[in-house]
Amino acid sequence: MFEGQPKGLWTLALANTGERFGYYTMLAVFTLFLQANFGFDEKLTSSIFSSFLMLVYFLPLFGGMLADKFGYSKMVTIGIFIMFIGYVLLSLPLGKDSIAIIAMAGALLLVSLGTGLFKGNLQVMVGDLYNDPQFATKRDSGFQLFYMAINVGALFAPTAAVKMMAWAQQSLGMTEADSYHFAFAVACASLIVSIAIYYLGMRTFAHVITSGKKDNKAATATGQVEEISKSETTERIICLILVFTVVLFFWMAFHQNGLTLTFFARDYTATSATGVTAMEFNVMNLVWCILIIYGLFSFFQSKTAKGKGIGAALVFIPAAILGYTYYQNADSVVAVDAPIFQQFNPAFVVALTPVSIALFGWLAKKGKEPKAPVKIGLGMLVAAAAYLMMTAFCVGLPLPAYDAEGTNLHMADVTPNLLVSTYLVLTFAELLLSPIGISFVTKVAPPKYRGMMMGGWFVSTALGNFLVQIPGYLWGKDLTIVWGVLAGICLLAALFIFSIIKKLNKVA
Repeated sequence: MFEGQPKGLWTLALANTGERFGYYTMLAVFTLFLQANFGFDEKLTSSIFSSFLMLVYFLPLFGGMLADKFGYSKMVTIGIFIMFIGYVLLSLPLGKDSIAIIAMAGALLLVSLGTGLFKGNLQVMVGDLYNDPQFATKRDSGFQLFYMAINVGALFAPTAAVKMMAWAQQSLGMTEADSYHFAFAVACASLIVSIAIYYLGMRTFAHVITSGKKDNKAATATGQVEEISKSETTERIICLILVFTVVLFFWMAFHQNGLTLTFFARDYTATSATGVTAMEFNVMNLVWCILIIYGLFSFFQSKTAKGKGIGAALVFIPAAILGYTYYQNADSVVAVDAPIFQQFNPAFVVALTPVSIALFGWLAKKGKEPKAPVKIGLGMLVAAAAYLMMTAFCVGLPLPAYDAEGTNLHMADVTPNLLVSTYLVLTFAELLLSPIGISFVTKVAPPKYRGMMMGGWFVSTALGNFLVQIPGYLWGKDLTIVWGVLAGICLLAALFIFSIIKKLNKVA
């Protein structure tokens, strides 16, 4: 799984891991911060949240255009410094008046702008690592590993946010509203680590650093970049736009993790757990489970006694730790905080990536691996299944309600495993769609428009994120309507992509 990948992959992946850790630390508590600090209701919170997500993923289009002209690495470094300033501004406890609201809006704009310069262009550089023929067959698995590294950062982010807030409240006597700023400060520190990794490891990817149009023309002239006809360029762009159209509906559904699924965690999910369920909410227990999965792969894939021994150790040691932990804490009651549910998706991504790579590798050997557009269509079907499950289990639950002061009331104690299972199914969908889609873009995009086309991928994500607010506006109605709408949209998107699958497979 890890063999045969270019060295630069790990440097760029770890740099992105640091940046994503900060971003998801902030995102884990952001909607709750808006309500706790400013008193915003669900509708206004939904609008701010979805607008921010839209900007984060829309601005890479312009970041890509600038990178095509001035160079990808230059835009990556500028972007991360702009993001840092935005997180610093968010971490300042400025209160809840109009000045604080303006500062919050300015911080979101800076984070969005910095991400627009950083995110897409870093991924173009990753794609360029696979232009070398010796790595060409590793492109999809490389992006899956890159995506896994991103989620390593996201895995620990919710815990970091919750623990930092608890420390600020208990040790410093901060109010709940002010403690959110300490969670945002974690993002500042993570960006410092990210840029350090990028610069210290630059020699591993120095060969894909360009200074813009001049380098692109030189690469084309020497045959390092493929030259294609105008008609083929048009065909590729049309196919990419069709994929972008489908993908935006996936992100509308997927990014409910920070909105309606968080509202459901707060208002309808049990606030405590015991036994095995309680163990799920300790991030280290998830890490032990991940190590067991990796140990099993190492044991069965290794061809040496030493490799099998390491694999066996990675299975039995974490299993023993988990068994001892359960024995010691079987009767303990663990508090379940709404933001902590966001640790499950990245944990599942990290755990299931080797399973995904192994499955598609096995199918490839048999000549039966589906092409990227088919995987994307299957991803939409799986996402629909996640919300159909939510719809079925929410039948009969009461409508959301509020007290006299407008504070949300806790309406039910649904088992936390419903949301955990939903995140698991959505992760299957994500692994079929997101890393494969990014790989598809880097492969199909016309050479002269790589940055812009990667930006187009993020524009589709941005539009999906803007539509995230629609279920937020539906919050207050029957929950089966909220989840049913999301399931229906995913099903329609899947039908659309399968209706044009021959056209897409032609360029895949």
